[in-house]
Amino acid sequence: MEDVSPNRKTGLLRHTPLTVILLAAVVGFFTLGEYLSFDTLRDNREALMAFRDANYIGLVAVFVGLYFVIVAFSLPGAAVASVSGGFLFGLGLGTTYNVLAATLGAIAIFGAARWGLGRTLAAKMDASEGALKRIKTGLREHEISVLFLLRLVPAVPFFVANLVPALVGVKFRNFFFTTVLGIIPGSIVFTWIGVGLGEVFDRGESPDLSLLWEPQIIGPILGLCILAALPILIKALISKKGI
Repeated sequence: MEDVSPNRKTGLLRHTPLTVILLAAVVGFFTLGEYLSFDTLRDNREALMAFRDANYIGLVAVFVGLYFVIVAFSLPGAAVASVSGGFLFGLGLGTTYNVLAATLGAIAIFGAARWGLGRTLAAKMDASEGALKRIKTGLREHEISVLFLLRLVPAVPFFVANLVPALVGVKFRNFFFTTVLGIIPGSIVFTWIGVGLGEVFDRGESPDLSLLWEPQIIGPILGLCILAALPILIKALISKKGI
């Protein structure tokens, strides 16, 4: 049997992180849903509060680490984690910890995809002609606007917003700051729900995440989506009119 060439070994190694993430996401989807839930949070409420009061820094570290793992491996429970941030730490600090953990997890997915499949796909797009070339050129011209839209449009899954930019070769610095700024509005909403979670548990109820689609909540987020899309729309209109 012939030995695997060094180039092939390197290629396989580069794809390992993204493969591990995808496998973990599949396994987690079928096995962890019942554990990363509001029922688990309610059942462990007293223990979490006691641990927070006795070791605040320790709980912050555990929370950020767990949230990072959930995002980095696309496990179920991201919404529960975001709401828990408000429940445990309040609106201001809870939002800060949520944004920190989600951003670190997003960077992990981006890095895994960019190092492996993203490098190959981006090179092919650079060398291609026709539709792929136009897509790549258009993305580079409106990179920041497109990245903001991926973060702000509620229908775009967080995993997709992390993976697609890496596959098409966007600049890391643009990915980083659009991620940090783009997830703040949604993080504030989820954290705000968590601030009142204790009263919800006291009534024997579960949090109502359908509040996210109320006009007073979704309206401002859609407004930010329109602002992010304005540069693209304006340039399209100018080009159409030949200005």
